[in-house]
Amino acid sequence: MKNRSSLMPPVDECKGAIHLLLLLAGLKLAIHLAVNLAGGYGLFRDEFYYIACSQRLAWGYVDQPPFSLAVLKLVLALLGDSLFVVRLLPAILGAMVVFMSGWLARELGGKKLSITAAALMTLWAPALLGTHGYYSMNSFDLLFWTLSIYLTIRLTRNDQPKQWILLGIILGLGLLNKISVLWLGAGLLVAWLATPHRHWLTSRGVWTAAAIAALLFLPHVIWQWLNGFPTLEFIKNATAQKYVPVSAIALLGQQALIMNPITLPLWLGGVLYFLLAPKVKTFRFLPILYATVFLILVINKNSKVEYLTPLFPLLFAMAAFSLEQFIQKYRWGWLKIPAAVLLTVTGIATAPFALPVLPVKTYIAYAQKMGMQPTTSEKKELAQLPQFYADMFGWEKMTKIVAEAYASLTPEEKSACTIFCNNYGEAGAIDYYGRGYGLPNAISGHNNYWLWGPQGKTGRVVIHLGGSRKALLATYEQVSKSDVFQDEYCMPYENNQTIFICKNRRRSLREDWPALKHYQ
Repeated sequence: MKNRSSLMPPVDECKGAIHLLLLLAGLKLAIHLAVNLAGGYGLFRDEFYYIACSQRLAWGYVDQPPFSLAVLKLVLALLGDSLFVVRLLPAILGAMVVFMSGWLARELGGKKLSITAAALMTLWAPALLGTHGYYSMNSFDLLFWTLSIYLTIRLTRNDQPKQWILLGIILGLGLLNKISVLWLGAGLLVAWLATPHRHWLTSRGVWTAAAIAALLFLPHVIWQWLNGFPTLEFIKNATAQKYVPVSAIALLGQQALIMNPITLPLWLGGVLYFLLAPKVKTFRFLPILYATVFLILVINKNSKVEYLTPLFPLLFAMAAFSLEQFIQKYRWGWLKIPAAVLLTVTGIATAPFALPVLPVKTYIAYAQKMGMQPTTSEKKELAQLPQFYADMFGWEKMTKIVAEAYASLTPEEKSACTIFCNNYGEAGAIDYYGRGYGLPNAISGHNNYWLWGPQGKTGRVVIHLGGSRKALLATYEQVSKSDVFQDEYCMPYENNQTIFICKNRRRSLREDWPALKHYQ
């Protein structure tokens, strides 16, 4: 096209790279499908909650907007709710992100080397393997950010009204999926103000995109208003009580670790190259975008490093383009194959920390040999496994013990019975596995379970997970121990919980429900 930059290689030059892109995207998909087919370590705590939310569709939830849950509802309705089905879409989205990372490198002007390198780095990044290994809004978030950045790059080459409309749609759907897309908006605003692209802020295109995004996001805002803005309360509580504070240096170190440590000089070099090199001054807004989002997380103090993952495809694309320029300048083409092999070997070596590819005992031994201690971004005690893996264990066993308590009740007691859980993980697992045992739906004061209320139950018969008999007797006239849930690998705070059968609540659940709210 007449106004496209001379940096952009002809399509014919990239045909071989496109084939490699498709191959690497297919490899990403195959890895996830194989792990999912094997079952991994089981469904993750949040996945049970997402399934429960998808069965109660609304324009919002305490801790998330509705997009990913509406999509999950459709997938489960069509294909069932097995682990393989639940994790099928994240695997597909992961393959798309691998492809798009390479396409970002091409849009920046990269040729076969940078296109392939960007996709390869994205494929083996531990954080992205982990993100696409289970169902959550984060898989969609990665794609929405990547597509949005791709369109902004396209707009630097060819400012067309249709592209602004498409950007607005993608940003709007992104906000309906996860409100952290606001950070992307803030990053773009700062980046455009700091570069000659500031003229866009007075253009019709930007305001058209903003209006479309706002209109798509409006139903969720209305839902928030009608429900007292529960997400603000959730964010406040989670920031203060749940997440571990992190400094700028620690955040950068964690980012390097979850991106694959050997890529650190590449993506840092890419950020500096795009910030300083005259050849790519048109794209100077991209490293400023990254720096702005990074600073937002640093200022917040209690942020998780995972919040940076939507920018990884961009960082890898900039890294790959910069690497290609370096190799061409110094004629070090011999580096291509050793670099690809090193990246693949380290990717395979770090994969067990992101995907459950090893038997659990083998994983524990491997982690100890590699000097990797169990980690968590939350203020939680850990045992043998990092929180991400520990939260995949024990749920079906816990449900079976609860079912045994339920089976001991008379038919009349069963009709009045409810199951009270401490958190959405327990409640979601009871709802998921409990159908096979004929259990009633669980209730909880945690996040959206609190909004769903006691579901018509008074508290005359309650199976209660955890606590002590002495404490429960202050609430119920009769409390008897049924059994104790134990699991070797689950989170310590879930382990050794006594299952109680409680009868004749002194005050009805409806009366006490406001005090049971726990947004975190």
